[in-house]
Amino acid sequence: MNDKILKLKELIELGGLVFFGGAGVSTESNIPDFRSEAGLYATKELYGHPPEYLLSIDCFVRNTDLFFKYYKENMIYRDAAPNDAHKALAQLEARGLLSWIITQNVDGLHQAAGSKNVAELHGANDCQYCVVCRRKFDLEYTLNPENCEGLIPKCACGGIVRPDVVLYGEPLNQKVISLAVNAISTAKCLIVGGTSLAVYPAAGLINYLPQGSPLVLINKSETPFDGDANLIIRESIGAVLKAATS
Repeated sequence: MNDKILKLKELIELGGLVFFGGAGVSTESNIPDFRSEAGLYATKELYGHPPEYLLSIDCFVRNTDLFFKYYKENMIYRDAAPNDAHKALAQLEARGLLSWIITQNVDGLHQAAGSKNVAELHGANDCQYCVVCRRKFDLEYTLNPENCEGLIPKCACGGIVRPDVVLYGEPLNQKVISLAVNAISTAKCLIVGGTSLAVYPAAGLINYLPQGSPLVLINKSETPFDGDANLIIRESIGAVLKAATS
């Protein structure tokens, strides 16, 4: 066990942890990061637009067929299972060392691993709703061709059933933001993993960490917050958290 893992282990055992994670947490469950260079290129080649447009409110409203084609083909991974990072975080919560997980992912893998206190900044694929009557549905309803006109899921009232996720061009849920701010502002240690911290306003949440509370960054590439971190580990987040919690 190297010195950085030992230091992380020491911080973890002190408790009062909050974890903030991004796409890199789920890539180890074989869910690709569509914002990677390879993902951007492939998307433009196949769909004629970057993912930021395909997952935007503008595309949903103006080009609904294309929105659902991309969403169904690229954003749903029903066979994905929690990896070592998800499992380690669930164990830390069960031990009373971790108070909250704040995630930018919509795949529900933290909950599948057993975590209870999860703030989903961008919503969740498991939740779908009708834009007209607001009736709620699960993901299976959206994927069932019998409930769709072409690729577009429809409610009995005739409204479109859309994923309850934050699309580009939409604001984050203020209740979730407030929860995340409160969690980080009271954290004794913040562990950030699998995110480049380049997307705002989510990345700005780190600024609420109290002065004197350690900041740990676990990411394979550099981030704008590296200069503020007390510990930086550029290795697999699953391997790191598994080693630090075993």
